[in-house]
Amino acid sequence: MKKRFISAILATFFTSAVFSGCDATVKSKNLTDGIKPGAVPVYSNFDKNQQAAVAEFAADIVKNTKSENGNVVVSPISVLYALAMTANGADGETLAQMEEVFGMDMETLNNYLHSTVSLLPSDEGYDFDIANSLWITDDSGKFTVNEDFLRTVKSYYDAGVFSADFADKQTLKDINSWVTHKTNGQIQNILDKIDPDAVMYLVNAINFEADWLNDYDEYSVSSGTFTKADGRTQDAEFMYMSENGYLEDENTTGFIKYYKGRKYAFVGLLPDENVKIDEYINSLNGEKITNLLNGINPQQEVETKIPKFETTYDTEMSEIFKNLGMTDAFDYLSADFSRMGTAQIEGENVCINRVIHKAFIRVAEKGTQAGAATVVEMVAEGAMAIKERPKQVYLDRPFVYMIIDTQNNLPLFMGTVCTIE
Repeated sequence: MKKRFISAILATFFTSAVFSGCDATVKSKNLTDGIKPGAVPVYSNFDKNQQAAVAEFAADIVKNTKSENGNVVVSPISVLYALAMTANGADGETLAQMEEVFGMDMETLNNYLHSTVSLLPSDEGYDFDIANSLWITDDSGKFTVNEDFLRTVKSYYDAGVFSADFADKQTLKDINSWVTHKTNGQIQNILDKIDPDAVMYLVNAINFEADWLNDYDEYSVSSGTFTKADGRTQDAEFMYMSENGYLEDENTTGFIKYYKGRKYAFVGLLPDENVKIDEYINSLNGEKITNLLNGINPQQEVETKIPKFETTYDTEMSEIFKNLGMTDAFDYLSADFSRMGTAQIEGENVCINRVIHKAFIRVAEKGTQAGAATVVEMVAEGAMAIKERPKQVYLDRPFVYMIIDTQNNLPLFMGTVCTIE
């Protein structure tokens, strides 16, 4: 059966729901002011169940992503935003399966994501920006969107809403330019095409840039050897420093390195030498990640070295979520996205076709740059302690890393390094 595009959700994070410096180049009609959002409370904290659920979601994604050289970077929170926006249009068993994968119901998840964004710190030395937008075809004969759905997305996700001519190539340029602009140029051409039958794109974008609290001078950087997963070695540039913040469990040692303001941090996780990186990744789950992050000893000195690295990664995630139990959302016979809108062609139904994710990270002497985007493509078809001796955690062999929000231990980015690029 011929497939018809209905929507796509590009996930990355950004500050504003509109272009703020790019409006002059956008031909799409801005309908944002015509949608009145509802009052949504902001919660200052969530219990451990929500923290563990997000960590479990992150672990599921990372251990189901692969690359030829072993290097992966994803933004679990970006993917969660994209699918959460989609789930607000789902109902019945489709919604139930999505909530099972999220580990919480939609009311809780909407409040969690809305509050997280509202309370994200921003100051000199670091930026973590989030924005959302919704693009709808101006051809009313193809698809009718539900006003309640628009109001929900506007209320919880502060989404800008645009009406666009999907037959005009400028619309593809507009959406890709929006993502590129919001990721400060780090994610480009996230959307490859707009199908003639596309009716909606929901866009969420993320940009993270932060300077280290204590950066590296020229004397802290020197050449060394990185041992890859297959045992071969390669030359690499390593950054050395003594930190305070050690963590460990039965097969992990690690450390935390803060960015300016201490609101965000880099976490390095080094599996024991007798544990293969694939085995270690497969052992990750929400409980393990939560216990590691909650068990950081801030007084324990640890000597660290981090390789300078840069990774770009893209993948299609639909099989991951099918395997996690979100099957109905991808099946046109079973999917129920009736709360999102209605396909106007008789006999067709709305379902998810692809979940595309692209992310970038650069870790160097002064700090970190990272960005991500996710596309959900929908189609219509039939205290002080006594100092101990310093620990050592040298990331000179395959390791896992995270960038976290230190208030909630939220894994904003997560990845693996098996070779130095």
